[in-house]
Amino acid sequence: MPLRDTINYVEFPAKDIPATKAFFEQAFNWTFIDYGEEYTAFSNSGLEGGFFQSNLVSNTANGACLIVLISEDLEASERHVQQSGGIITQSIFSFPGGRRFHFTEPSGNELAVWAPLKAHIA
Repeated sequence: MPLRDTINYVEFPAKDIPATKAFFEQAFNWTFIDYGEEYTAFSNSGLEGGFFQSNLVSNTANGACLIVLISEDLEASERHVQQSGGIITQSIFSFPGGRRFHFTEPSGNELAVWAPLKAHIA
């Protein structure tokens, strides 16, 4: 795949960077590198990115794109989100090809987790 014209990095606003970091570390085992107090980069997530200090949130109701994580065990992922301080905004539902749920993390950003209908994840 060419190294140009492909998605390489994603950035989110974060009202509370320490709480957001703690959530993603606990819920999904993401790792972080801080670049000052107002920016942290994440990895071990499938696509690298970062969180920048802001009072804004990424939410589909405001026209933001939805970042969707993949899971081999959707119910376990939902439990991890709740146990780590995330808020389930849409419980698990089915759609053609799979099932998913939506949640917000401590800074208010909306994400989703999905699992394909078959147990195999490519």
